[in-house]
Amino acid sequence: MYQQEKIKPYNNGEKASQVEQMFDNIAPAYDKLNHRLSWDIDKGWRRKAIRQLAPYRPQTMLDIATGTGDFAILAADMLRPQKIIGADISEGMMQIGMQKVAAKGLDSIISFAREDCTKLTFADNTFDAVTAAFGIRNFSDLDKGLAEMCRVIKPGGHLSIVELTTPVSFPMKQLFRIYSHTVLPVYGRLVSKDPSAYSYLTKTIEAFPQGETMVEAFKKAGFRQTSFRRLTFGICTMYFATK
Repeated sequence: MYQQEKIKPYNNGEKASQVEQMFDNIAPAYDKLNHRLSWDIDKGWRRKAIRQLAPYRPQTMLDIATGTGDFAILAADMLRPQKIIGADISEGMMQIGMQKVAAKGLDSIISFAREDCTKLTFADNTFDAVTAAFGIRNFSDLDKGLAEMCRVIKPGGHLSIVELTTPVSFPMKQLFRIYSHTVLPVYGRLVSKDPSAYSYLTKTIEAFPQGETMVEAFKKAGFRQTSFRRLTFGICTMYFATK
């Protein structure tokens, strides 16, 4: 049992429906908040995660917890695949993503699908690669979510994930805790007008398994050749796995 199952950073009730409502609420401010709260460093993290896939030239891709589509759009620009499906539970987030995709003329490459990431509707062995940026910590069941990601990847295909984590070394560990418990939730409430959203973010980062524990979770889900790399003093961690 992972720590995220013991520490539930959300109210009583069904996590998936609460996450959906929360992200629908903050959708209009989501992109601005992400970039400002990370000082735009999140853009570099995404690029590193996509570069992991470049040698394999995936042509069919699934972007899990796609949100407003930033990761899918960047993957389309950097990898030039034939098809990317952005999957998310929040219609509000994906509506903004559709507008961004249309503005960039990527409609023929990127499409969106409302999906519960623990119960994907895609057939086995469908995609060359699956990606996820800052979304898997919102899964209602991590093991099921990772198993579903593995199921829809073709044999020999790849998984590339980037996720927020807590630094493990002094002084970044202490500084990050101060920042995540003061600046992040206060600024998030001011901009998003949602009193719970960025308090929720802090709690999910702290509760979510990371590093070696996540590697074991990938192996349990059916992946092999799993690895991770901490970025920016451990504020973010990048994972890579092969089916």
